Amino acid sequence: QAELVESGGGSVQPGESLRLSCIVSGFSLDDYAIAWFRQPPGKEREGVACMSSSEEYIFYSPFVKGRFTISRDKAKNTAYLQMNNLSPSDTAVYYCGAHYAYSSKRCLLYGMEYWGKGTPVTVSS
Repeated sequence: QAELVESGGGSVQPGESLRLSCIVSGFSLDDYAIAWFRQPPGKEREGVACMSSSEEYIFYSPFVKGRFTISRDKAKNTAYLQMNNLSPSDTAVYYCGAHYAYSSKRCLLYGMEYWGKGTPVTVSS
């Protein structure tokens, strides 16, 4: 049974960092692209970043580019989102998702087949 479990969220002050983890079970990230999304309070869910199954292609949404880094550990079948220089506008529930890698060199921020339940991030002074 496929499952994604996020962790690492919490409350931090502006300028601080967090690293989110997404532990994947039931399928291999060698066959799936991984993506991170977030849903700010009262707003719709939005794509943050994605990584292709080959790790050759990475996409960042403009509002996180240069501050967030997506990565994965193949041996642990786990994806990460390193978030630096956080600001209050980054406050949201963060989700990881995965879609089958029809191309090993592409990833998408829509059409996820699997979702985690999310981990909350609050940035406030």
